[in-house]
Amino acid sequence: MNISEVQSEIKKLKKENDICILAHSYQTHDIVEIADFTGDSYALSKLAKTTKNKTVIMCGVRFMAETVKMLSPEKKVILSNPTAGCPMAEQFDIDTINKIKQQHPGITVAAYINTTARLKTVCDICVTSSSALKIISALDSKDILFIPDINLGTYIKNKLPEKNIMLLDGGCPVHSSIDVSEAIEKKKAHPEALLLVHPECRPEISEIADYVGSTSGIMDFAKNSSSKEFIIGTEASIVAHLQYECPDKRFYAMSDALVCKDMRATTLVDVLNCCKGVGGEEITLDSDTIKKAVKCIDAMISLGG
Repeated sequence: MNISEVQSEIKKLKKENDICILAHSYQTHDIVEIADFTGDSYALSKLAKTTKNKTVIMCGVRFMAETVKMLSPEKKVILSNPTAGCPMAEQFDIDTINKIKQQHPGITVAAYINTTARLKTVCDICVTSSSALKIISALDSKDILFIPDINLGTYIKNKLPEKNIMLLDGGCPVHSSIDVSEAIEKKKAHPEALLLVHPECRPEISEIADYVGSTSGIMDFAKNSSSKEFIIGTEASIVAHLQYECPDKRFYAMSDALVCKDMRATTLVDVLNCCKGVGGEEITLDSDTIKKAVKCIDAMISLGG
């Protein structure tokens, strides 16, 4: 079967089997084309909640599928490739966070959405990269532990000096691996291009960027900008997606190393097998974990996240 034949079979099977397919923005274009919804992890989770489909296939990584299950516990949620984890989401454990809470009574624990369901059970509020500044600024608490991404946390800390923000040494191994010298060299090679970066990048890169924001924010900025050239400082798949959506503009990856192997683990055939009922992994979370973990997401929603 060629790509178009596989895509046609997936579209047929998802209708027959009452399936909704979610694809994170970092998925390859052949998967994005057959998805019912594409976006960031939290946006997809909210969209999954609104669908009437009984089964949801998540083309992304494990914590994203967990978030879908937390918000839609009545649905069958399948992670399209069981090996697709997220190193950042799994960097810290409950014991570590509880120990810090004991050492700093009254501290508010703010968890990036990129954390496991289990870790969320000991956190007070969740944030996304697009809502982090708004949410943390609105918190009554002055003392905040932000986990797990030190780069996003530093970005927030610099923007909100009125808060006492404690950070741990965690983060996205892909975004944080890029040195500012690569960004500078790319800017020299393309002097007319605007540099758009994700706050998971190192602070010194964010400081020289023309725009810092979430993946969806980067895409919206590029699509709406009158500029014609852009250097994209996030997962390389966004370069490809923007090239399809804006063929009159030019896009360059900030670094060839900006490739997430976990996001690339999912293939179109993985999705086909899930639609056939012979692939992927069904996500199961016990009711106690869901009850405790969803509280920090509810807290985020209450503050407009």
